[in-house]
Amino acid sequence: MRQIPNIFTLINLLFGCIAIVLILQTGENIVVLDQMGGTHINMPEKIWQGSLFIFGAAVVDFFDGFLARMLKANSEKGKQLDSLCDVVSFGVAPGMILYQLLRLGYAGEDNGLDVSILALLPAFIFSGAVAWRLAKFNISTNQTYNFRGVPSPAAGLLIASFPLIIWHAYFNLHYWFINVWVLYFVIFLTSYLMVSNLPFLAMKFKDFSFKNNLLKYILLSVSLVAIVVIKWLAVPLIFVLYVVFSFFSKEPPPMVADHENETTLDVTV
Repeated sequence: MRQIPNIFTLINLLFGCIAIVLILQTGENIVVLDQMGGTHINMPEKIWQGSLFIFGAAVVDFFDGFLARMLKANSEKGKQLDSLCDVVSFGVAPGMILYQLLRLGYAGEDNGLDVSILALLPAFIFSGAVAWRLAKFNISTNQTYNFRGVPSPAAGLLIASFPLIIWHAYFNLHYWFINVWVLYFVIFLTSYLMVSNLPFLAMKFKDFSFKNNLLKYILLSVSLVAIVVIKWLAVPLIFVLYVVFSFFSKEPPPMVADHENETTLDVTV
């Protein structure tokens, strides 16, 4: 019974591996020539399917922590295993998405298909930041209630939402998500936020009073409405609101540190 949470953690890893396969093996041309000689950029179907597996990994990541607490099966091995799997699902897989989206962005430019790999490598700065964030979290002693740096699953889900937004072309905003300068900005901003020591909300309640959890209740309410109204486009909005609300939050008195704090946020962001 004590190994059940670790089994869920490994399912998280499995989903991350499947996501990487789907992201890299797109199976479609990303540029199509029309009869007039113009080019059109296609979103290969399997990239957004890979995104769904990253979201699935986040769900499993929540349940491994929930089961660990319920079965009282917390262990140092489980803590390390969880972080190792998170590096794949929320670091490597989203990095691959960024790599492919940069390729799509450059493909729309003149001679874009001949772009140097050096222009695409910044995608993996994100993956490195995730690894750094998780290693820092594992040895941290000051993340008893609020996080120091944006949780890596939150950042990973932000990136995973991009192919889904592009695929559904919400409000014709999809071109912004393959704009290489927007992507570079997102890579460097999210990487900085993850490795920084800035305080960020942990969506774990010490009590359920409205006074002590006002920002959390507002964030949860807005998130639910946004998901219903604008669907996958809600993910970037929720991420931005989470960052803004965190800057206005006051860090409460400390409570007992718990590795699973990180995954409590993952599902709501």
